[in-house]
Amino acid sequence: MSNDSQAGAAVALRDQILSDPSVVLDDLSILKALLSAEAQTRGGRVVDMRGVAMSRMENRIDQLEQTHQTVISAAYYNVSTTQQVHRAILTMIAPLDFNDFLVNLDNLVADCLRIRAVRLVMEADTDHPDSDLNTLTGTLSLMAPRAVAEFRNLGRSGRSHQVLLRQVGQGDPRVYGIAAHDIRSEAVVELDMGDERAPALLVLGADDPGHFTPGQATDLLELFARVCERMLRSWLG
Repeated sequence: MSNDSQAGAAVALRDQILSDPSVVLDDLSILKALLSAEAQTRGGRVVDMRGVAMSRMENRIDQLEQTHQTVISAAYYNVSTTQQVHRAILTMIAPLDFNDFLVNLDNLVADCLRIRAVRLVMEADTDHPDSDLNTLTGTLSLMAPRAVAEFRNLGRSGRSHQVLLRQVGQGDPRVYGIAAHDIRSEAVVELDMGDERAPALLVLGADDPGHFTPGQATDLLELFARVCERMLRSWLG
């Protein structure tokens, strides 16, 4: 580029900046470069408080932008999760008989929730539940007396929570059957089947270790479990 062309470009740039200073003021990179150039002309012994303030302001803006993105992501996740659970509930209440209800839980409902398996765990009256009723590849899993509480608490004593979210190395074959080796996290929810019935659980198993983790909100799981509970009580009488 010739000297005349460079001079013309410089004049054009100057005129543009003078006519619209926001071109410079709105660009943090340009402002930072200008302040850096000014600091070089003064030497290293002079502290430019404006430069310090600008650097802190720039860091603050970056933090605000990151927080903004985090809030948006969290809101989108919450809306998406709510829609998933509502869709799963509508799918769960569609069947007209108990067998279809069980099949539906571990197929369409599991797909809606994007998990590997849905299981209903109930306690039998005998230490050796009937294998014909306790098909390990099915949605309904019957367990011996006291085994339901042991599974819920994983053998640990102490206060039990109505909803447990936990990561596991592998699912319990008594609950998941052939799907057990895929399970890496699970939600365990107590079901109230009435005073005259043995304990029952709704168990949701995922192949993603981060799908169910302690500390996550459980209100949507509570809603899903209560609807499932009402339907079970109506089927079983």
